[in-house]
Amino acid sequence: MTGISAHVLDTARGRPAAGVPVTLDHQVDGSWQRLAAAVTGPDGRVTGLPGPPGPGPATCRLVFAVRDYLAAGSGPAFFPEVTVVFVTTPGEHYHVPLLLSPYGYTVYRGS
Repeated sequence: MTGISAHVLDTARGRPAAGVPVTLDHQVDGSWQRLAAAVTGPDGRVTGLPGPPGPGPATCRLVFAVRDYLAAGSGPAFFPEVTVVFVTTPGEHYHVPLLLSPYGYTVYRGS
């Protein structure tokens, strides 16, 4: 399986974060171009995002728009958006989990 997927887990509530908008962009000549947009499902996951086009490594970013999700559960968002920039290699799958709390977050390459 190739492509990119993401998972948002709300560590303060101990459950997946549903309804979080996520965009996927890739960098071309110093500018970002949109590849896809999605919203996390009830399990906090976004699947089926495409891999970056092109034959070689690519710089991509996932932007998690968490402001409204956090505001609905814990008040104003200290981090209204989380941007994760990473480099891909053709033929691989990239899973990027976001562990989210009102005043912090952690990301890593999952499996």
